[in-house]
Amino acid sequence: MPMSGKSKGFPARAIVLGLCSRLHHRTPMTDYPFDCSPLSPAIGLEIRGLDLATTPSAETTAVINRVFLERHVLVFRDQDMTPARQLAFAETVGEPAIYPFVKGLDGFPAITPIIKLPHETVNFGGLWHSDTTYLERPPKATMLLAREVPPVGGDTLFASQVAAHNALSGGMKQLLAPLRAVNASSKADVTRTREDRIDKDGGAEKKSFEAIHPVIRTHPESGAKALYVNRGHTVRFEDLTEDESAGLLEFLFRHQTREEFQCRVRWAPGTLVMWDNRACQHYPVNDYHGHRREMHRITLKGDVPR
Repeated sequence: MPMSGKSKGFPARAIVLGLCSRLHHRTPMTDYPFDCSPLSPAIGLEIRGLDLATTPSAETTAVINRVFLERHVLVFRDQDMTPARQLAFAETVGEPAIYPFVKGLDGFPAITPIIKLPHETVNFGGLWHSDTTYLERPPKATMLLAREVPPVGGDTLFASQVAAHNALSGGMKQLLAPLRAVNASSKADVTRTREDRIDKDGGAEKKSFEAIHPVIRTHPESGAKALYVNRGHTVRFEDLTEDESAGLLEFLFRHQTREEFQCRVRWAPGTLVMWDNRACQHYPVNDYHGHRREMHRITLKGDVPR
């Protein structure tokens, strides 16, 4: 379908322009069943008026997948979804995976409850990271549905690793291109953010996972280059010690989360967020002590990073 018109201050491709309201107008394009607007210039798109409790048409699903590749983070508001409907929507995008550390919902093992209780002070995944990069095949995407949120706080920040890569100098890109990095679940265990909540009900012994991935990965669908190290899981560069790796890794960790690469999602009950782990990182802000927060998470199977 031909597109026309130019955005004002938003460098997205024509597909986003064809789907969304113009940045300074709220009236949706009549060709599509929803309105949408970018969350920031670099990353994120909020979609309104689309009810995911019923299966989207093949055309709408194709559109969602296309803008997902472009914007990395999609926010769907006011979704009244049962676990079965959340799982059904996830299956239109990819193949749900079983998270190895936390027991899923009864009857829905692919849906992981992410709960912080009022008395707890450590939240789940409370640092910048891409999900489970210590696996040989990390998930391509994560879907998180808000069930209960604090009255204020508990936002999630996202950072585009495509933008982070593109902002590097040519010399740094050349330096990083051949490098591979070791990612370990044991690092997350030390930070007490993710693997401290083991599937004790299942009686399984705690396992340690480790995988080596390229520092710069190529997105298997879009072809975009993205930085693929993260503070939560990356331990060192392959063939180097942790001490030898520390300086360059620390530079990359700081660079990856610069504000100009970010967007911020404020949650409400019924908000569903889907993000591309191959192209972004996220950071759940831990600023809501004394309140309960419950989210239902599904991860979608990915490929071997290349």
